[in-house]
Amino acid sequence: MVTTHRWLSILEGCLLVALGIHLLNSSNLLISGTAGLGLTLQHVTGLTFGQLFFILNLPFYLLAIRYMGWSFTLRTFTAVSLLALLSELMRRWLDFTVVQPALAAILGGLLVGFGLIILFRHQASLGGINILAMYLERRFDIHAGKTTLACDILILSLACLVFTPEQIAYALLAFLALSSVMGRYHRPPAWARVPQAS
Repeated sequence: MVTTHRWLSILEGCLLVALGIHLLNSSNLLISGTAGLGLTLQHVTGLTFGQLFFILNLPFYLLAIRYMGWSFTLRTFTAVSLLALLSELMRRWLDFTVVQPALAAILGGLLVGFGLIILFRHQASLGGINILAMYLERRFDIHAGKTTLACDILILSLACLVFTPEQIAYALLAFLALSSVMGRYHRPPAWARVPQAS
């Protein structure tokens, strides 16, 4: 029963994140982390967000296996694959028209933030920077929101090469919405406070 609840929660978290990312992508905006990197790179490659997101996460599984264990890595791989698949399906079947980009930024950031919280609480992540954030939280008790925010700054700097200043401003609004949700609702679970043996 616990296992069924966990996998259903992971699916729900992925649905929220995929919806948030699709909303942002449809409005030509971006979000933080590996997803933000994927949204940026799709403008300079012939690949879709779903394809890029899956590929960008591959190197981070080594870190997950080494420091977070096989169970966590399996849940994360499943979540990443689900998000990549859901993103492709939403790209084909769900059409968003948002006149006000500020609304898209806020709603997109909130959806991604709440989706990540669900995943974090069930000991999964969406790979990439999320793996790094959970690893630092587990080993050094550094709040995941702080790591995410620091990486957001780097992603935003790279995005300046692709997006307009106006798009960057709205992306910053999405970043703040996500970070606000993470800061207020994410609580490190008990396992995150116990450092693993080297």
